[in-house]
Amino acid sequence: MKNLKNSFLIIIFFLIADCSSIPSNTSNSCLIFDERYLWYKHVKSTEKKWGTPIYVQLAIIKMESDFDWLAKPQRQKLFKVIPFKRPSSSFGYSQAVKGTWEQYKKETGNKLATRARFKDSVDFIGWYSDKTETLLKISKKDVFRQYLAYHEGWGGYKNYKKNQKVIGLAKKVEKQSNKYKLQLQKCQKRLNKNKYIIF
Repeated sequence: MKNLKNSFLIIIFFLIADCSSIPSNTSNSCLIFDERYLWYKHVKSTEKKWGTPIYVQLAIIKMESDFDWLAKPQRQKLFKVIPFKRPSSSFGYSQAVKGTWEQYKKETGNKLATRARFKDSVDFIGWYSDKTETLLKISKKDVFRQYLAYHEGWGGYKNYKKNQKVIGLAKKVEKQSNKYKLQLQKCQKRLNKNKYIIF
């Protein structure tokens, strides 16, 4: 009974750790997964399921929330001093808005998905990029245009050339994605060998 209780506490610890801490270096994919190996299993599963490269998933999360599970848009201010409402319902790792998140849950059947959970967030990114490829004919490896569609929405993508700020963000995501890709080449073989971890 005591062993069962201890095992339960260990599981709870890993579940809490899975969503409550931010890696110490979010710019290096190898260091992220050295700290959070469970995350590697999640992004790898998403890549296999949806075809969205791991480095693309990471780059989008890096830009959207910098791996903060409780990230929200800053509140607007009235008269530059009084806290007001937030500009959108974006939340969590992926910064998905409520409406699109509900669409994701409905279409995938993942009814218990939460935006504060890394596993669900990367699955959402995989689902979103897959629909982007279908709707807009943008390759999942084309991180620049994938991010434009992610940020602006499928309907707003056609007008992205009018928004230089968003283009600048997409270039940053593309640059970070390339860094993650090169980093993974140095550690992915090692990460793939850690199959003994059950979580």
